[in-house]
Parts: sequence; C-alpha cells; structure tokens
Amino acid sequence: MGRWALDVAFVWKAVLTLGLVLLYYCFSIGITFYNKWLTKSFHFPLFMTMLHLAVIFLFSALSRALVQCSSHRARVVLSWTDYLRRVAPTALATALDVGLSNWSFLYITVSLYTMTKSSAVLFILIFSLIFKLEELRAALVLVVLLIAGGLFMFTYKSTQFNMEGFALVLGASFIGGIRWTLTQMLLQKAELGLQNPIDTMFHLQPLMFLGLFPLFAIFEVLLSPAPDKMSYIGRLFAPGGSLLLCIFLVLPSKFHSQPPAPAGCRAAPEGSREPLPWRDPGLWFGLLRVPLGFQNLQPHSLHCRHF
Repeated sequence: MGRWALDVAFVWKAVLTLGLVLLYYCFSIGITFYNKWLTKSFHFPLFMTMLHLAVIFLFSALSRALVQCSSHRARVVLSWTDYLRRVAPTALATALDVGLSNWSFLYITVSLYTMTKSSAVLFILIFSLIFKLEELRAALVLVVLLIAGGLFMFTYKSTQFNMEGFALVLGASFIGGIRWTLTQMLLQKAELGLQNPIDTMFHLQPLMFLGLFPLFAIFEVLLSPAPDKMSYIGRLFAPGGSLLLCIFLVLPSKFHSQPPAPAGCRAAPEGSREPLPWRDPGLWFGLLRVPLGFQNLQPHSLHCRHF
C-alpha cells in the first residue's frame, strides 16, 4: 500500500512538472515573438522591459491581495535587510539578463538570438559548480554540451550575424548563468518564505525596475537620436493587454519548474515570424491581431531549465 501511494505521488508530481513546463513554453514562445515584433517599430527595448516589470508587479500585488482576502492569511513581506542582501543580487542579475536580451532584438533575428542564448546552459553549469549547487560529473557535462551543441546546430543556417546584437545576447547568457544560480539559492531558503512564485515576483520586480533605470536613462533618453521620443513611447501602450498578461503568467510556471534546471533547453524555430505589412504595427498589434500572429508561430522549446 505504501509503495502504491509513493508511485502515485511520483506520477502526479511528474505530470504537474510536465504541465508547468508546457505552459511555460506556450507563453514563452509568444513573448519572444512579441518582443521581436515590437522592437521593429518601437526602438526602446529597455523602456518596454521596464513597463513589463511594472505590469508584473501590479499583477503580483493584486494576486497577493486577492489570496490574502480569501485565505485570511498574511503574505510574506521581507525586511529591508533581507530584501537588499538576499533579493537584490538576484533582481539585478535578472534585470540585466532580460534587458540585454530584449535589447538585442534591435539588431538580430530570433534564430541568432536563440542560437547564442543557448550558451546560457553552459554558464549555468559553471556557476552551479562555483556555488556548489551541483557536483561535477561526466554525465552532467555531456548532457549540457549536447543540449548547447544541438541548439546551436538547429539554428546555424538561419542566422544573420550582427556583432553588436551578438555581444548583447552573449552578455545576457553570461549574466543568465548567475541569475538562475542565485534564483535557485533564493527559492531554496525556506526562512525567506519565497517558495510561492507570486511572492517571488512581487519582491523582485521593484529592484529589477531600478536596476534597469540607469541603462534606460543613458541609452534611451540622453543618447537616443529619436526626434520625438514621446511619440515612440506612446506606441508601447497600444498593444493589447493579453500579451502583458502572458508575461505575468509565464513566470509562475517558470519558477515552479525548478529554476536552474530549465535554463538549458532553449530551442528556436528555423526562422523568425515576419510582421504583417500593416502601416503601423505598433498601434494595431492588439487583441484582434493576436490570433493572426499566433497562427504563424512554430512550436519550439524555450528555456526548459530555465532554465
């Protein structure tokens, strides 16, 4: 009887993990193509990322409030000491990883982005060994090399190389190794009480926003050549709220599926989806256009570690 109950528990956990990973794939694919699409007409990826972070924070705060009202149990709120010492490094690394990745879409295709970002699994392994989260084993090294090599070859022939974009993605991959190692360490600290992904997002987003703000102020405000920045910024508010909701929904499934492991499997489609030749895609990419865009998405694996 005990053995049967153990088997059922294991199968249930495996099915739940698989469901979360598949859920993450669906949202992650949509967000990747959405970011690439938007940067074709909106050339302020850091501001776009900061707006996404603000939306995630608002949704997280609202979710926490609803859960607290229904369960009548207070949600975890870290002290300033724990917040700055434990959460800040993870938030800064995450902000740079996401910001640099979105920034690279100004210069490179989705295929080259995926091919380069596949190196993140190597950096995750390196930092996992440095922080003693993993033990060095030949089988582990072989699996990581096979994943990275397979992803590289999968997108090799469909790339258009750009040095600036390549450097941004490679930097994001390096920081991503730090990001997911720190994320695992943060989630595994039971005394912090951040095992719930909603609580984790609620605490991470403000510091991520502040971490990206200096880059935004320098490169997209002071050094930006755009003649009318406000007209471009106005376009960012036009896309439908459904994709912003996707950005919020992808994170719980990501954190639930064990942060450092899913970062390795990043696969990409053979080519990137080109936007429809509408006059102003920034203004028309809304709720009515989402079904049109998703018809052309090719299924592929993104961040199955995620990492």
